[in-house]
Amino acid sequence: MACYQPTRECQNFRTGSFRFTAEVEGEEQTTLFTRGEDLEVSEYAGKTDSAGVRWINDCEYILSNLNPRTRAEEKPVHVKILSTTENSYTFEYKLVGTSRTSRGTAIKTD
Repeated sequence: MACYQPTRECQNFRTGSFRFTAEVEGEEQTTLFTRGEDLEVSEYAGKTDSAGVRWINDCEYILSNLNPRTRAEEKPVHVKILSTTENSYTFEYKLVGTSRTSRGTAIKTD
């Protein structure tokens, strides 16, 4: 029996500019974000947010909103890169302390 191991070249996606598209309430929405070693700036629905980035290991990090406007935005988000391609990565994310996860794919744009 052979086991399939997805490619996980996470270091290639530690920093850069990315695009993430998801369906929100039946409508496709796109988030653009740029991540440095310890800061991520995102633009979604005409709003710009910034979050601190703390890497747990090569493929997992925690995002903490620097200027939360609501109690929900105060909760950090745990992101785990599951697999990578040459210009994209598939990831799983959830609010820290919860079990409900979502998945997405981010495409590197730079």
